[in-house]
Amino acid sequence: MKDTATETRPVNLILLGPPGAGKGTQARMLMEQFGLVQLSTGDLLRGAVAAETEAGLAAKAVMETGALVSDEIVLAVLKERLDQPDVAAGTILDGFPRTAAQAEALDALLAERGQRIDAVISLEVDDAAMVERVSGRYTCAACGEGYHDSFKMPAVAGVCDKCGGTEMKRRADDNAETVRTRLQAYHAETAPLIDYYAARGTLTGIPAMGEIGEIAERMCAIVTGVTTA
Repeated sequence: MKDTATETRPVNLILLGPPGAGKGTQARMLMEQFGLVQLSTGDLLRGAVAAETEAGLAAKAVMETGALVSDEIVLAVLKERLDQPDVAAGTILDGFPRTAAQAEALDALLAERGQRIDAVISLEVDDAAMVERVSGRYTCAACGEGYHDSFKMPAVAGVCDKCGGTEMKRRADDNAETVRTRLQAYHAETAPLIDYYAARGTLTGIPAMGEIGEIAERMCAIVTGVTTA
């Protein structure tokens, strides 16, 4: 596909959606088309700890005690990561921010770099249908490509369409009761964040229960709009 990423300023996106909404699938498609890099909080922390950066060492000291890493440390780790050349086109933030206070701190960090959150895309779901969707999903152990017992089977049973891997895995907590609990927690946790970005005019909601390709087209249109603005 044609790379439409801006060459003048990194584009930063936030992708919101409950477990099973398709964030991972859509993020991979955006990464391939626009050259963006997905940054999850967990991966950021693990990478910084492994690299023994200043922020990584601070995170390691906290993590070894079993305590939660502070917002300040997470932001410091993110700042270090944004200095790396592979994020020149931009990022898709996953798992951070989670609160309005974190969103404000993130805005300040990006402003210092002459950047901003360009778009926040919220994948909106029907909770009852989402329980069915999540309960049947599984992924390729090698590349992470997602599949489902009803909605998205590989062309050859047991063989990943993307990488040819033959080992598939399911999350132990992908059962109906757990999914309902996770959806309730997601809605409660994300509501203030949605209000925060809606007030700033950067939030776009997309129904996420349709075809993957249709959802991807709408998301690509949003990203194209901010990369050419």
